[in-house]
Amino acid sequence: MKIVIGTRTLSSWSLRGWLAAKQSGLPFTTECIEMDSPEWQSGTAKKALPSGKVPLLIDGQTPVWDSMAIILWLADKGGHDRYWPREYPARALAYAMTAEMHSGFVALRSACPMNLQKAFPDFEPSAAVLADVARIDALWSDARARFGSETDLPWLFGPLGAADIMFAPVVYRIHHYHLPVSITARLYVDAMLAHPWMQEWNRDAHAEELRHDLYPVPGGVPA
Repeated sequence: MKIVIGTRTLSSWSLRGWLAAKQSGLPFTTECIEMDSPEWQSGTAKKALPSGKVPLLIDGQTPVWDSMAIILWLADKGGHDRYWPREYPARALAYAMTAEMHSGFVALRSACPMNLQKAFPDFEPSAAVLADVARIDALWSDARARFGSETDLPWLFGPLGAADIMFAPVVYRIHHYHLPVSITARLYVDAMLAHPWMQEWNRDAHAEELRHDLYPVPGGVPA
């Protein structure tokens, strides 16, 4: 298998696809397309991608695009227990949370684009951004209280899974933009930031030399 991603510093959706591939336990290679290159900006590089976007998983001759589809495909191949809680009530909440993350929180995404090479300690979130953060905080707290607190694992539903993968870019946003969250959410953010896969992604992101700073200030195009 091969996972095609965009620039690690900027591409939140690529992070999800790559984490999903790591979680599968299956061997894969990674190909990174520079999103700030002339080829990407002109659209030339996007022509090789079925949807014109990253991430893209190529499994043999089968292309799978969109991070949610990649999670579902890899769960079919590597085992659903790697991604979803076994108990139905927990699984129902995990399904709903990942779907809400996939389609929602537009204010947060628009105002706080992912840029791992920058921090914004003086960022002043709008009421809409704060509402998104409060909703995410409530979801995390609910999952932890109902399904995660009986284990020593710090993730949302006990073992690391699809919900953690889908919310991983939000973890970076909360950290880099210094967004206000509860103690429960802050502990979860810290645990995710300390995860070896998140640290690997962050190290590789900081090693990237960007040709152009696509998102120099908050309010850029969401990635």
